[in-house]
Amino acid sequence: MEGSEKGMNGMPPEGGEKRMDFMQPEGGEQFLECEKVWVYHLLIMAAGWFGAYTFLLRGGVFCNAQTANVVLFAMALGNGEWSKAAYLLLPIGAYFAGAFISEYLGKSVKRLHFLRFDTMLVGFEALVVILLGFMPARWPDQICQVALNFICSMQFNTFRQVQGVPVATTFVTNHIRQVGHYSAKLLRHHTQENRDRIAIHGQLILYFIVGAVVSTVCCRLFALRSIWGSALLLGVVFCGLARADRGNERGMMEKVPHGH
Repeated sequence: MEGSEKGMNGMPPEGGEKRMDFMQPEGGEQFLECEKVWVYHLLIMAAGWFGAYTFLLRGGVFCNAQTANVVLFAMALGNGEWSKAAYLLLPIGAYFAGAFISEYLGKSVKRLHFLRFDTMLVGFEALVVILLGFMPARWPDQICQVALNFICSMQFNTFRQVQGVPVATTFVTNHIRQVGHYSAKLLRHHTQENRDRIAIHGQLILYFIVGAVVSTVCCRLFALRSIWGSALLLGVVFCGLARADRGNERGMMEKVPHGH
């Protein structure tokens, strides 16, 4: 979605396009802490960590999204490999369940007026990751894969916009497309909005890569326990969100993050 805010004095900025300043929402309202840039940087860094970890140590797969699994499922059906097709329904089903549960609970948990669902979710993710780090090597890799499928789906469905810009926090395919899209627009229209969009999506790609690089090094040094590094990232996010929920955003539990 492209922005539509007006420039100063109601006039569009240079280039004939209206600029959406994702640093300041309309009407002077403030973004919630769960929409801030630093939160998304750490979340997508953790996602990069997951991807490298599962590929290197837990079955040679990526658990952040399901496109590959759906293709493999269709191929299994085409080849008459019914048991393989049924097996692939496990990660696909886990991803579906994560989206369903996060959407359902997100509307209910806020009534507790203690912590936002976004905050609880990150805490839950950190707990799952810690437990996965204790999982013995002899246990099936599919346990780790399905668990990460589930929490990645919940995260993807919950954290939708970083300060007004629609983004994903578990994979970078769309961010690469958006950088290309807004780079082309920048060549035609040298607007600040195009520069801002390139920056926000480019930063998310960079943090994803950093997470995967650090995860790769840690996998070599600490083996299966290396996933605890992503728990540290999630723990920092949880503490920051919890502090906001019990502090300056305590009376804003009913406010819905942008994109929901």
